Amino acid sequence: MPILTDNCLEFLSHSPEQTRRLGVKIGEMLQPGDLICLAGDLGAGKTTLARGIARGWGSLDPVTSPTFILINEYRRADLAKMYHFDAFRLKDASDAVALGLPDIMENDGPLLIEWPERVAEILPGERWWVSLRWVDESRRGMHIQANGPRYVQLLRKFRKIAFGG
Repeated sequence: MPILTDNCLEFLSHSPEQTRRLGVKIGEMLQPGDLICLAGDLGAGKTTLARGIARGWGSLDPVTSPTFILINEYRRADLAKMYHFDAFRLKDASDAVALGLPDIMENDGPLLIEWPERVAEILPGERWWVSLRWVDESRRGMHIQANGPRYVQLLRKFRKIAFGG
């Protein structure tokens, strides 16, 4: 059973497919301007979760890790865009500023950031912070921290649709 407080939820995903399905449920709830931070070590499931989020949001584009490209843009049939930023290769937040991350945050689409701890100082305080951890070959621990009223509301809705509570 998931552990829940008003602004946090912790649970275990038992397979990559379940991680993607949970991501789909997150993606279905996203609105323009939402910020989802995906933290965790290499192989923790960040990109797997991002694939589900983009699918649930309605992306027409395949989702790949933006590690070497740094920023991916996904389109939806209604021409809306979602942005997927990877800070793994950045030295610090000044690199993110030089790449235009503050401008992306002001765009109309939701934004997913992998390795957000590398640019945390320039991120708004209101956001969802999802920490993923490797448990074993198929299972991943997930901890969602909701910061700000919009994100607490998202967490409540996610809990209800994902876990029925």
